[in-house]
Amino acid sequence: MRQKIILFTVLLTGALAISLCTKPTSEDKMLSLLQESKQRAFNYQNNFSPDAQLLYLDSLLKAIPPGEAAQQFRVKHFKANILLQLGRPDDAIAILRQLERNPGPFMALPGVMRKVTDDMAVAYLRFGEQINCINNHSVDACILPIRNGGVHSNTKGSKGTVDIYKRMLSEKPDDYEALWLLNIAYMTLGQYPARVPKTMLIPSMDADDPVAVKPFEDIAPDLKLDVKNMAGGVITEDFDNDGFLDMAMSGWDLSEPMHYFKNNGDGTFTDKSEHSRLSKFTGGLHMTQTDYNNDGFKDIFVLRGAWLGSPYGDQPNSLLRNNGDGTFTDVTIDAGLLSHHPTQTATWNDFNNDGWLDVFIGNETTIGANYHPCELYLNNKNGTFTEVAKQTKTDVAAFVKGVTSGDYDNDGWNDLFISTLSGRRFLLRNKGAANGGISFEDVTQAATLDQDQNRSFATWFWDYDNDGWQDILCGDYTMDYALSYYAAAERLGNSPKFHGQPVLYHNNHDGTFTNVTKAMGLDKTGFAMGGNFGDIDNDGYLDIFIGTGNPSYKSLIPNKMFKNIGGKGFADVTTSAKVGSLQKGHSVAFADMDNDGDQDIYIEMGGAYIGDAYQNSFFMNPGQSANNWISVNLEGVAANKAAVGSRIKLTFTENGQKRSVYRVVSSGGSFGSQPFKREIGLGQARTIDEVEIRWNGSGKVQKLQNIAANQFIKIREGAAAPEKVLIKKLTFKHSEKHEAPVCLPVAKASI
Repeated sequence: MRQKIILFTVLLTGALAISLCTKPTSEDKMLSLLQESKQRAFNYQNNFSPDAQLLYLDSLLKAIPPGEAAQQFRVKHFKANILLQLGRPDDAIAILRQLERNPGPFMALPGVMRKVTDDMAVAYLRFGEQINCINNHSVDACILPIRNGGVHSNTKGSKGTVDIYKRMLSEKPDDYEALWLLNIAYMTLGQYPARVPKTMLIPSMDADDPVAVKPFEDIAPDLKLDVKNMAGGVITEDFDNDGFLDMAMSGWDLSEPMHYFKNNGDGTFTDKSEHSRLSKFTGGLHMTQTDYNNDGFKDIFVLRGAWLGSPYGDQPNSLLRNNGDGTFTDVTIDAGLLSHHPTQTATWNDFNNDGWLDVFIGNETTIGANYHPCELYLNNKNGTFTEVAKQTKTDVAAFVKGVTSGDYDNDGWNDLFISTLSGRRFLLRNKGAANGGISFEDVTQAATLDQDQNRSFATWFWDYDNDGWQDILCGDYTMDYALSYYAAAERLGNSPKFHGQPVLYHNNHDGTFTNVTKAMGLDKTGFAMGGNFGDIDNDGYLDIFIGTGNPSYKSLIPNKMFKNIGGKGFADVTTSAKVGSLQKGHSVAFADMDNDGDQDIYIEMGGAYIGDAYQNSFFMNPGQSANNWISVNLEGVAANKAAVGSRIKLTFTENGQKRSVYRVVSSGGSFGSQPFKREIGLGQARTIDEVEIRWNGSGKVQKLQNIAANQFIKIREGAAAPEKVLIKKLTFKHSEKHEAPVCLPVAKASI
């Protein structure tokens, strides 16, 4: 017995020694850093930490002497708004009522009391949203115009809002914020426009679109994909290489875990958040996919700390390696990518044309000590990176909100466009390799992109008119009021000059760009926090879907969809598409999730506070036309394996006319990540005369002829012919309805 005890003691001592000597892994360190960041952000001075602020305010209220009525009033008013941010509108209403009944020294200050009354109207409206749209969520909830299942069954909140705003508007008829929210409240009661006082009516909020599309159907609840997050990121990608697109999501708060849903290939998804190990990681206002190690499995890059400034936003990003077995491992520190800057935007591309993906990160620099220049990490081809922003002249210091990369001058080197809230936009031209390195030059002024000095947000390179040159979309984000003001002003024909348009710059083929926003019909209220592009009707022209909003609870404006009309203009089709949710919209991804040839849309919803969290939507495309399509998956050899940055030109004959469609392999816009495979509309063409691929990095040009439409193909760099990929068309299961997936018919024309 004694020998057994001695042996056990020796083994235990050895095990403890080993464990004490074991160094923490890169992932262990990251998890520790995230916990430290979370603790640091829990501070009453952090405007996005309402739970910490509530504790502070309660302590203040206890310390204020009974005779200090003015100070008590101010603190209680602040507390009511904090409770609203925390999702406690009923508690907020109770405090605001008390303040309205007992204003004390503020009775003679109408501006102060109007603000209290206005906050109470918003609290009532939020109470109605919480009870009807969130707690009893339906796919019709908060979709403008509000109809059917979107009409509130519990009317307490909206009735309270109507009563207050009618009174306020009788005193100040030009309060556009109140006017917009009053009309919305009447909609939720099913009383718009009939019961709205004529002097307070915003007409035609329920009018049909002049150009209409078939309505999309939100099937997220049926598939249990209606994740309820604060604002965050989404990726649609085939992470396990089984031919079916999976989904990953994040939420920006460091208490929100990542989510991962595996597409089972039978019309269902399985929540693999825990199994994939992604649920261990929290935070991330945006994320995008990459294949940094060229192993053929898509990895995930998570961006953190946006909006918070220093020190609360000094949070680490995460590079999560796809292990190829359904799990992910954080390798950020080992890869040399660890930094602590507030950010939510990055773009992966092969900037030095060596066949490996690099990453440019746009950080948020503000006044004072909050200096956070942008970063450029070049891939060392061994799993590590080297930061070279200063050497390459890409260390821009601005409040960066969106970055995108593309070859705007068609010289074979990928350039950078940077969108900021600082009032400047930057076009950095890649001058190519010299003396073993690359360098960029600021050509913003030469490109005539310096003429618009307004705040901007979501951005992307794309070729909206199929002329073979990359254009730029950059969402204006200039505002002085809640977004409801601009929505009302637009409907009433009193829009200010700048009101959140999706600004479109046309590439003039000579190094310059022209602002064609108004000419293309995009001078509409947008305020895109997120957005992306895709081809909803397979006509070969790229359409737009943007997620709108800002932190204010009064910024209840719809997300927007714009249909591209043959490259000649855009039409707002939000109402007919039934995608205009009034709740905050963030990351957007277009993807053919059911393998039927048309693109569906997933959008990450939710705002900046836990009380503004909202269910995500998965909008299924019903099929807009009989147009044909092709799905092209590229695999680089000398180029990076994911073929990011490679350019595709499809030439075909449609109704007797030759035309070409151009696409670049990327995850799309700066907020929302869609799959690298290209899902391309062909109009009426049944055969592609020629596919031309310009492989990014290697510079090789590959041409293939006579490709049949309506099929999935894989093209490997240098291969003599494409590989036909047989993938099942899926029928996503609604509720208890179960339908077996069927094989997608392949056209008989030669591949």
